[in-house]
Amino acid sequence: MTLLTVSNLTKVYDKKAAVDHVSFTFQKGKCIALIGPNGAGKTTILRTLSGILTPTTGSVTFADNEKNEDIRKWIGYLPQYPVFYSWMTGKEFLVYAAKLAYTPKAEAEKRAVELLKKVGIEEAGDQHISKYSGGMKQRLGIAQATIHKPKLLLLDEPVSSLDPIGRREVLTLMEELKQEMTILFSTHILGDADEVSDELLLLHQGKIVESGTMAELRKKYQTAKIELEFQHDSIPYQAKVNAMASIESSYVDQNMLHVNAIDITQARQDILHVASAENWPLTSFSLNRASLEDMFMKVVKR
Repeated sequence: MTLLTVSNLTKVYDKKAAVDHVSFTFQKGKCIALIGPNGAGKTTILRTLSGILTPTTGSVTFADNEKNEDIRKWIGYLPQYPVFYSWMTGKEFLVYAAKLAYTPKAEAEKRAVELLKKVGIEEAGDQHISKYSGGMKQRLGIAQATIHKPKLLLLDEPVSSLDPIGRREVLTLMEELKQEMTILFSTHILGDADEVSDELLLLHQGKIVESGTMAELRKKYQTAKIELEFQHDSIPYQAKVNAMASIESSYVDQNMLHVNAIDITQARQDILHVASAENWPLTSFSLNRASLEDMFMKVVKR
């Protein structure tokens, strides 16, 4: 069932469109990743959906919502750089946030305790936020964003500033939360999107350039990929690989040469034949499924 419909959403700053006629729909119970490089318009879309920004043109409609009704009560929002009152305890902050959402005091207290447990920082509920780690603060921020039981949770780059442990904690929490509500999160870390999202929105220069499930996009865009690792710099061998008729493109990452093949069987034969004849200093040769990053680059270069 459709939860949210966005139609021709546009936001213009100084005669330049940060978001350019974007349209999409969300189904209930999905986790959707908004993917794009810095400056693509991800934060502007989230801030507009949350009601912080007013769109220049376009509309945002919730299912079963009365016309002209304030939709913010259905939305939880966590900005990329959340601000906390460090002198408060985690529990005090959640109760405060609940009261701002017009939650009665007794219910606010109850919800705060429930959410501290749900996000895994129950034992730190009575500690001052100034003592929280980055991962704990992000968990507290998610708890604050869900204190009023929203239908849609918006997360702006929720793990970009975290260390590996904090990142893993928050991704696991997102997996749990998507069983209860629809989640839209922005990221430029494509591996995170691949891991937790059900659907993807690929954003480039303020426009949605592609959308769909991972399976749909892989079927549409993915090409076979070969990875060649050399003992030293791989650049001298790139031109020889690109000259092969079975090769579509390649790029270099230090000693690794990533090759996209038109015909994976023929490409494997061609590369191994030349590598053997010329005694290339290979340390590994592997066939891999192209990554989400490869697909994104292919989409934006169309």
